[in-house]
Amino acid sequence: MSESTFCDPLTMHELLGKPNALSQSLMSVGSLPKSTGTFAAPPTAVAEKMSSIFDRCCCALRRRKKPKETERRLKANDRPYNEQYRYTDNYIKTSKYNMFSFVPKNLFEQFQRLANAYFIFLMILQLIPQISSLTPLTTILPLIAVLAVTAGKDAIDDLCVPWISSVPWETTALPLFFVLACTALKDGWDDLLIPWVSSIAWYSTAIPLFFVLFVSAVKDGYDDIQRHRSDNQVNNRISYVVRDGKLEEEKWMNVKVGDIIRMENDHFVAADLMLLSTSEPHGLCYVETAELDGETNLKARQALPETAEMGDSLEQIGKFRAEVTCESPNNNLNRFEGRMVTAGQTLPIDNEKMLLRGCILRNTRWCYGLVIFAGRDTKLMMNSGKTKFKRTSLDRFLNVLIMGIVLFLLSMCLICSILCGVWEYTTGKEFQGYLKWDDTIVPGPPGEKGFKQIVVIAFLMFFSYVILLNTVVPISLYVSVEIIRFMHSWWINWDEKMYYAKGDVASRARTTTLNEELGQVQYIFSDKTGTLTQNIMTFNKCSINGHSYGDVTDELGNVLEIDERMKPLDFSFNPLYEPKFTFYDENLLKDVKRGNKEVSEFWRLLALCHTVMPDRKNGQLVYQAQSPDEEALTSAARNFGFVFKSRTPRSITIEVNGEEETYELLCILDFNNVRKRMSVILKDSEGHIKLYCKGADTMILARLSTDSSERLHAITNAHLDKFATEGLRTLCLAVKPITDKYWEKWQKRQQDASVALENRQDLLDAIYEEIETDMTLIGATAIEDKLQDGVPETIANLAAANIKIWVLTGDKQETAINIGYSCRLLTENMREVFVVDGEQKAEVEVQLKDIKRRLDRANGSNGRPGAPQVMIASIQTDNGVNGTSVVGANNDQLGDDGEPTEGYALVINGPSLHHALSPALERTFLDIGCACQAVVCCRVTPLQKAMVVDLVKRNKKAVTLSVGDGANDVSMIKTAHIGVGISGQEGMQAVLASDYSIGQFRYLERLLLVHGRWSYFRMSKFLRYFFYKNFAFTLAHFWYAFFCGYSAQTVYDPVFIACYNLFFTSLPVLILGMFDQDVDDAYSMRFPKLYIPGQYNLFFNMRIFIYSVLHGLVSSLVLFFIPYGTMHLGYNYAGLDMNDYSLLAFTVFSSLVVIVTIQIALDTSYWTVFNHICIWGSLIFYFSLTLVYYEALPFSWVNGSQSAANYGVAFRAMASPHYWLSMLLTAVVLLLPVVANRFFWQDTQPSYSDRLRVRQQRPREMPKKGPTTDLPMRPFSRKTTSRRSRRGSLRSGYAFSHQQGFGELITKGKLFPNLGILLPSTGSAPGALGKGASSSHAKKSLSPIREQPPGFIAAAAAALPGIQLATGNLFASTESIESGSLPSVDHIEHF
Repeated sequence: MSESTFCDPLTMHELLGKPNALSQSLMSVGSLPKSTGTFAAPPTAVAEKMSSIFDRCCCALRRRKKPKETERRLKANDRPYNEQYRYTDNYIKTSKYNMFSFVPKNLFEQFQRLANAYFIFLMILQLIPQISSLTPLTTILPLIAVLAVTAGKDAIDDLCVPWISSVPWETTALPLFFVLACTALKDGWDDLLIPWVSSIAWYSTAIPLFFVLFVSAVKDGYDDIQRHRSDNQVNNRISYVVRDGKLEEEKWMNVKVGDIIRMENDHFVAADLMLLSTSEPHGLCYVETAELDGETNLKARQALPETAEMGDSLEQIGKFRAEVTCESPNNNLNRFEGRMVTAGQTLPIDNEKMLLRGCILRNTRWCYGLVIFAGRDTKLMMNSGKTKFKRTSLDRFLNVLIMGIVLFLLSMCLICSILCGVWEYTTGKEFQGYLKWDDTIVPGPPGEKGFKQIVVIAFLMFFSYVILLNTVVPISLYVSVEIIRFMHSWWINWDEKMYYAKGDVASRARTTTLNEELGQVQYIFSDKTGTLTQNIMTFNKCSINGHSYGDVTDELGNVLEIDERMKPLDFSFNPLYEPKFTFYDENLLKDVKRGNKEVSEFWRLLALCHTVMPDRKNGQLVYQAQSPDEEALTSAARNFGFVFKSRTPRSITIEVNGEEETYELLCILDFNNVRKRMSVILKDSEGHIKLYCKGADTMILARLSTDSSERLHAITNAHLDKFATEGLRTLCLAVKPITDKYWEKWQKRQQDASVALENRQDLLDAIYEEIETDMTLIGATAIEDKLQDGVPETIANLAAANIKIWVLTGDKQETAINIGYSCRLLTENMREVFVVDGEQKAEVEVQLKDIKRRLDRANGSNGRPGAPQVMIASIQTDNGVNGTSVVGANNDQLGDDGEPTEGYALVINGPSLHHALSPALERTFLDIGCACQAVVCCRVTPLQKAMVVDLVKRNKKAVTLSVGDGANDVSMIKTAHIGVGISGQEGMQAVLASDYSIGQFRYLERLLLVHGRWSYFRMSKFLRYFFYKNFAFTLAHFWYAFFCGYSAQTVYDPVFIACYNLFFTSLPVLILGMFDQDVDDAYSMRFPKLYIPGQYNLFFNMRIFIYSVLHGLVSSLVLFFIPYGTMHLGYNYAGLDMNDYSLLAFTVFSSLVVIVTIQIALDTSYWTVFNHICIWGSLIFYFSLTLVYYEALPFSWVNGSQSAANYGVAFRAMASPHYWLSMLLTAVVLLLPVVANRFFWQDTQPSYSDRLRVRQQRPREMPKKGPTTDLPMRPFSRKTTSRRSRRGSLRSGYAFSHQQGFGELITKGKLFPNLGILLPSTGSAPGALGKGASSSHAKKSLSPIREQPPGFIAAAAAALPGIQLATGNLFASTESIESGSLPSVDHIEHF
């Protein structure tokens, strides 16, 4: 048997089953030591064991592809049955690499950077013997060593480094120092180890290339190690699996489909489960789904009665047998279809029976669930998307530039090789006695000087010039870029102004690759819940019987701003008050204490009309509400003395001023999305029946009695408008007395409708509609969905920076719109807010096309829709400011109220978005969205969020950023160019998937406008200077080729070639890239228009690059020919000829170092001590090194190297005036035009940043303002008439959950686990209501209502022409200082 046969896996598998054949095959290939003699056949058991091991080792190589799953079948408590389907286990993986894929995958990603591929090609050329005499082994061994060191370091990191929250400095700093040290050692090898055969040694390319790859691999590896540790943390959580009637601890990753697990209160759900039994009656449990859909309101889930009866009996659960057939894994969070067969019964399973991974169990002591989907098959993971490799637009642009540079390089090499052939044919062949051709390379008989030999020489010279001129694309560029990005990341990590002290959360740059991309963002996609809001609802204001409460006024009636210094009301008179509750208007408390009838009825309604459940924790009364809105309203009633204490399926007990009142609960008319209201029908102790109703204003006001006061209606309507303008969520309250006779008739019809087999819900809605009429208006409430600090100011400042913000939320439409107004994403001055809410594709298509048509018509005179509004803000001084200039923007039009409008906004819900993202409509949707100033997408799934981001990313040449805080945001965070996670919220999935993490949304402003803008500004300036200095350095070789017979001879000393990018010019440009800034952080945030150039790549583009190349080309021409002309036919003071190679090389290189150093000094805008040390220190170091190397070192140390010919040239050159005058003349010719040009443009047409920089240097002229991060906002007021004429009512943010309420569960007694605890005490006073009513004060007349006139400030501004309100600008305009326009294309480099 041959050795090749033995190595074949299939043959090996057959041999393992035949021990004798195995022994013969082993003997045939000499596998045994010769001392063993004959080979005894191994026992069959050993062979079988070896076969098993071999099968497991090779299974990955020949594993069959798993067939696509169309449906899932599983059995409870039957692992052997379920394993035959090879279902995914519960192990999750969010990392990109593993032990085997890291090297190939990371290298593949790094070689997407074209420069790396170029350097590999260059290194291969240097390994060709005809060009370089070095063997391939000298390249292979260092490569293997680097890979071994990298692999060892990553393995140690993965095994030994403890989990920390940020990247330790050693991880990146030490490899970078290692790079510099190894590069320095490489310079020593130039003279000591390897002879100079070719003009440039192979390792001058190989070593920097390998270490660029090494540093990038370490960085990417560490980022992925963090993901691995996060995965391990989740996978190793402990769950409790039922096995053989006992609970056994099991890690999450070992949980299998078909297992039954037990969970406890406040635990995360480990997998997608079917609920079996719970601690609550009727198999109910409550979950929080914030990590899935962003909603914090609790949702009820109910087990099947057939399984709920098992309770907590481990014996019954362990013996439970059932077969489940259900849908295949999918990402639909709101749908589940399946059936379960158990004990001969077939039972349906829907989404109400499912607990999804990522949910948190709340208010439920324990529950049991059957695992349906696990691991990556869970709906959460299927909505998470894949981790994508992200590169900046600057990286992609550099790839294009590299291609252009390579073509330029090849053209120069082709010119040199052609001229080399011409020179050899006309001149070189005549000097064979001195410059003999290499017979081993040149074909033909010795001594022949024909065309064939010259072509070979010219061909080889082409590649020699490729090697010589390769520094036009210096690999040190990428080492420097990685170092600069690393430092930019640390500026973010060290920024104390982005530290959230309350949560002890610092900002973190979790990647070093995308920093400059932060300065080019045009679209922000933001989650709402937990990102813009705090998930805290507060009762702020109300209107009762025409009186508005909540505003605090002074003696003159002026409304005071509520801040931290204002003292809230004292509610300690109420023993059941909540210390955290705050309210500031004492008028409401006074009316409560006086027993005002309308006020008492208002609070009584809030204490009775809800589905809140009371509970006791640590002896304190707490409320468990379906939505935070209801909890806020019930809590407000409690603090004002109307305490909801307990309920049963048939009664509600409240406490009013220390006396208990018990009401009989006759019926709950529950909330749904169509009704947009809820009602309760109660009977008091005196037998009076009342209906209390609360709901959206559009629903309540339309159902009031015709006898109701029109004045009260108008005043309440005005209050609602005022509340809506402040972004508050409003509800209207109404009451209706009901006679006993009417109630009996209505109840009979309601019962008939509730048992109808067809159209039951429609019949119930009609019955509810009948009784909810002719009501009397009580008032309205205003709840604030509390925003995070600084959100309105941040959004306004980002919008002023020409950044469009799209809010993608899982919340209902009304809630999202209200938050849009609260955070001023939506404003009253918008021309129109379009709402797309069609359910069918045809409806959505009609709506989108109608909107598109209206936009086209409205923008017909203003250019195309969505034209970029490039505006420049004004600079305010003590004397005034100028007007705002708009370039390419759509002019604002006047609305119905005479105020300028601010464009359009689009609101679209989830079902409509599903159709809008279809191929047929996605382009229309995108055009509309990009033409709007703001977009709000409601009721969207996590996958839809990613699809929206991807739509913009694919079709717009713009940088996108996604920001979120929950697991439902992971997919869009991974999809966007930049992902930002809000840390400090519950769950860390968003942070772990993000590129940057911050503590609050407001820090996004500083992250973009300061760090992002600085990073882009610095990187652009760094690249411009780097290309300039390297073209100036490299092209001198090209000019020298015309004087050296096109022999690829270097014009500089080889040692100095190696030191140029490493020591002489690297540190100044690195410091420039790390510290430079045009204006400080305060001005960057105060004047957000400074951010605009980055969005349009104005600081570094093709034009800037060509300018840098031409600057370098002209510089190289002057740098070579002025010294050449000076030295040519020149004589020193002793009469000796100065026309020699060493003197020319030294003079050219000295001029080069001086010129590029002075150039970077001119380019530096912000001087630090590091700039001075590095810039002037580089010059001192260069001249010191020349003196040491050329004069101080013994000649024997440099003898034998190429530098030997230059020994002693330093003193010889410095003693000659030709050397100094040559450098002076070169400096004048190259630098004087640059300085003159710069002064001319800054004096005649200064850019926006130039003016700000001058203003920054004279701070006394800047306006006196508060904190620099504060953004002066226009008063946020709306006119009722204009608001209605444009888009109808905005008061749609009624405070309800968007899901069906708990009314049915309450009336059926399914929410009462401890009924005895919730019953009223024996000392209750059933007749309290009647007493309260009889003793209450008489109804008071309506007092005058003081309100600020709508548009008061705008009207004042119109009346006073000298005052102009800031809209898009940051400051009011009074007088012109500057033109304010964008710099012209010709002078963009001065921006």
